[in-house]
Amino acid sequence: QVQLVESGGGLVQAGGSLRITCAASGLAFSSYTMGWFRQSPGKERELVAGINKRGGRTYYADNAKGRFTISRDNAKNTVYLQMNSHKPKDTAVYYCAADYSPTGTICSRSECYKQWGQGTQVTVSS
Repeated sequence: QVQLVESGGGLVQAGGSLRITCAASGLAFSSYTMGWFRQSPGKERELVAGINKRGGRTYYADNAKGRFTISRDNAKNTVYLQMNSHKPKDTAVYYCAADYSPTGTICSRSECYKQWGQGTQVTVSS
């Protein structure tokens, strides 16, 4: 049974930092592209950052470039999202997702990702 469990969300002030973590189990983690998506009320789920199976390639949405960093530890089956310089518009539920991608590509579409975590709330106060 595949499980993706996010942790580390919470309340942070604008300009502050937060790191969220996703622990994966039940899958061959090192064969999966991992993505962090977010969704706020009334908006579509969007890919914030992605990382390919070995961590050699990353993708960032424009609104995350220069502020967020995605990383992974395949020995621990864990992917991280370090978020700095938070803005109120970063407020959302953040989801971890896995896309089986032995070729190492990063898909930006949510439909590519078949495994999802339950999400963790990040709230940025102004």
